[in-house]
Amino acid sequence: MNAPWKPGVQGNRDPFAAYICDDAALDVLRPVVIELGWQPEKCNKGGLRNAVQSLSISASPNILLVDLSESGDPLSDINALAEVCEPGTVVVAVGQVNDVRLYRDLLASGIHDYLLKPLSPSQVRDALVNAQAVFANPKQHDPSVAKKHISTAVIGTRGGCGASTLATSLAWLFSADEKRPTALLDLDVHFGTGALALDLEPGRGLTDAIENPGRIDGLFIERAMIRANDHLAILSAEAPMNSPLMTDGAAFIQLEEEFRSAFEMTVIDMPRNMLINFPNLLTDVNVALVVVEMTLASARDTIRILSWLKSNATHVQPLIVANKVQAGVAEISKSDFEASIERKINFTIPYDIKAASNAAKLGQTFADANRASKAGAVVREIAKMVMGVGEGEEIETSVKAKTSLLGKLDLKSMLSSSKGTKDKATAGAAAA
Repeated sequence: MNAPWKPGVQGNRDPFAAYICDDAALDVLRPVVIELGWQPEKCNKGGLRNAVQSLSISASPNILLVDLSESGDPLSDINALAEVCEPGTVVVAVGQVNDVRLYRDLLASGIHDYLLKPLSPSQVRDALVNAQAVFANPKQHDPSVAKKHISTAVIGTRGGCGASTLATSLAWLFSADEKRPTALLDLDVHFGTGALALDLEPGRGLTDAIENPGRIDGLFIERAMIRANDHLAILSAEAPMNSPLMTDGAAFIQLEEEFRSAFEMTVIDMPRNMLINFPNLLTDVNVALVVVEMTLASARDTIRILSWLKSNATHVQPLIVANKVQAGVAEISKSDFEASIERKINFTIPYDIKAASNAAKLGQTFADANRASKAGAVVREIAKMVMGVGEGEEIETSVKAKTSLLGKLDLKSMLSSSKGTKDKATAGAAAA
């Protein structure tokens, strides 16, 4: 439903159809339909269930007005409607439940608008004219204009380093500030926070895709993804902990392919174990943001991830982002960290617990909730750099020659030395 305009799709379809429960609403609707040049016979008696039955055996109209008044579970019934609606159908719902949450959930499911009963002629006219505008302005979705798709994978070297926070912020900036159609794919199927960061319910889209990869197509993407704003759609999950991830990765690769057709930007929140289990996920990725902390363990894993990218995904441009950086309390200095990984840290995001708490309280992404903070400014710079690198810009990676603290991976001696120092300190404290 409500898919981007596609030339030729509406050619053999009726321009309008309605399925309304009561005569009073039909009496208001029919004169408006005649005024707009449509056939009043297309205003049918019967609500959403009648619409599902009819459209299961006939072509969908360009614009569908459907009554939810007799529906006990509007969201589930809308999903049933999506199963029989062809791509490109603009759906306007009518109902008698005045609930903001329901309104938002319906819009997120793909509904174009929701009208509250009792209907008025002006209300119906405005809604149908706005629905017509989807077809009247096809230029913004013109497929003849080739647009480069930029796919970005955000990979955290350690749990809790802030990779998911960065992924949701970048997706929001691409969509809200740059106005680019953006998809956010959260591959942490059991504990993903993509929807949570945007104050949305994750839905079953991602788990359905994993269970039935053969169903993944443009219509599935349109129905399964949750809309966060006019240009951002997300696919996230909170799968039950007693349901192990049983997939060969085909669903994830198919999703990425569909995103390339439907969006200009893709942001993938990619847990590091995905590189091991499904290395083909980076086949069409342009940029990999490696999110690090200034710790020994993070330095070690950064070296390993960069080495993996160099061997398995040479086409991917890596960017190093140091997150939660606190001056004077880092386990490893920036210069030593860069020497150990043998490349520059491209961006440093300062530690800002107040900004993180503010975003959580507001139910917004970090970048959206903290535009005036230093950390938020760095995230916006990262977004601009990703767009530039995705379009072919080169980045400087060299570091000054220096004896590497970790470059030779002499980690055992460092760890044993650190352990010996702690043991001596403990023994001294005990003796005192």
